[in-house]
Amino acid sequence: MREKKKIVLIGPVYPYKGGISHYTGQMYRELIKNNEVKMLSYKMQYPKFLFHKEQKDFENDSFKVEQTEYMLHTANPFNIIRTARYIKKYKPDMVIIQWWHPYFAPCYRILELFMGKQNLVFVCHNVFPHERFPLDRLLTKMVLAKGRHFIVHAKEEAKELANIQKTADYIVTPHPTYNMFKFEDMTQEQARKLLRMDKEQKVLLFFGFVREYKGLKHLLRAMPAIIEKIGDVQLLVVGDFDGDKEQYESLISEKHIEKNVQIIDGYIPDKEVEKYFAASDLVVLPYESATQSGIVQIAFGFTKPVIVTEVGGLPDVVTDGETGYVVEPCNPDAIADSVAHFYIDEMAERFAQNIEKEAARFSWERMGEVVEKFF
Repeated sequence: MREKKKIVLIGPVYPYKGGISHYTGQMYRELIKNNEVKMLSYKMQYPKFLFHKEQKDFENDSFKVEQTEYMLHTANPFNIIRTARYIKKYKPDMVIIQWWHPYFAPCYRILELFMGKQNLVFVCHNVFPHERFPLDRLLTKMVLAKGRHFIVHAKEEAKELANIQKTADYIVTPHPTYNMFKFEDMTQEQARKLLRMDKEQKVLLFFGFVREYKGLKHLLRAMPAIIEKIGDVQLLVVGDFDGDKEQYESLISEKHIEKNVQIIDGYIPDKEVEKYFAASDLVVLPYESATQSGIVQIAFGFTKPVIVTEVGGLPDVVTDGETGYVVEPCNPDAIADSVAHFYIDEMAERFAQNIEKEAARFSWERMGEVVEKFF
């Protein structure tokens, strides 16, 4: 067995909320199996004037990394320099940084300047942000240009990376599955009882932050056709609305689908996630644009099939007709046809079996092997 390597892992973990926090915690748990890993997180992630909602959730400690050092203040240059020198003194074999938004560019650029020459690996959840803005390309290029290796989860992201780092050494690997939300291993019947739903009900799920690019409006517009094709069906819209919730409520009213859509508005604590996925038959991601999505991997963790659109890296992880459906974006009719096909042809059991067969492809062990290649 090889000698343990020293790794510094930088990113959000508990009590910070969100998918990247879960991702970083799971990455730590995998890497610590064969390495010495120092987990560095944020003393301050976003200033309140930029991020008005609560950033932390102390009640859900299931993903807590006990050894985390919360030392990086992303807006304090003196703190960042101290953190950089701390890393340099540790003499790691590798520094891994989670990258998803150019807000972090000044912080990480200072880190790069003061921690000395390092074997620097960026995990690019998004090379560029979903909502583009002036200077985002310049800020991203400024930071990623200093990376030695890169991990991306979609071919489209690899193309974006190559546009700003032509000689980038990267590996494209699927986003690993989130199967750690199974706190109680609920059956569908148990979950539906908790949600006061009929055990024979057809149930669709839209889960996660509701943002314009996620295309919820296309799913709502598909609902009348879905109801016409398969009869009574319930759509659960579960997540925090980022902006104009009223536009979706107006669309629900316009389409006369009030009885078929249930909105659960707000952040969903980790321990509450299970009942929504366990209760559903099919998870729908009608995105207009995307890189990859942790929602697909949460669904696969519950062996639930998905409908995704042919954008970004989503077609890379969903095998059309085997683990779900891949449809044209911004096309309610295509969504309706796929939902109807799923129920009429009784595809649930076949899809679940195929998802289980592909489990190794999306394992965290595979992610550990990818990191090993960069030593």
